[in-house]
Amino acid sequence: MKVLDLRCAHGHGFEGWFASNEAFDSQLAGGLVECPVCGDTAIVKLLSAPRINLGNARAPQQAAAAGAAPSVSSSGISAESSPEARWMRAVREVLSKTEDVGDRFADEARKMHYGETQERGIRGQATPEQTEALLDEGIAVMALPIPAALKETLQ
Repeated sequence: MKVLDLRCAHGHGFEGWFASNEAFDSQLAGGLVECPVCGDTAIVKLLSAPRINLGNARAPQQAAAAGAAPSVSSSGISAESSPEARWMRAVREVLSKTEDVGDRFADEARKMHYGETQERGIRGQATPEQTEALLDEGIAVMALPIPAALKETLQ
């Protein structure tokens, strides 16, 4: 198993796990490797230190309990606190606490604003014209790009 440090054209760093370098090259050429943050498929492989398996190494929970520092990527940023990780956590939080109303977003937002239906957290799609009309009516809306990796159930 090869664990590669990757980066998209927008500068988002992430890890990819592949059976081999050839598997990575094949998937990259087929447009199957994409950034989990923005969905970009212009991916480059970064230089990374080799991973060495040590038989007496501590499990991650044991290392944390012993006061070990959090894991750090090749960029020197803690994996738990990177901007990409914080963004993914925030988007997951929004997804878990809102209802997807799809292309009915503008209609549902208006119904809630004018008291025709119960207020609740919703998300969906709206055209730029619909978004502008909602804003003109005093209905607060915000664009939220959702990474493709979060749109489907991970297996």
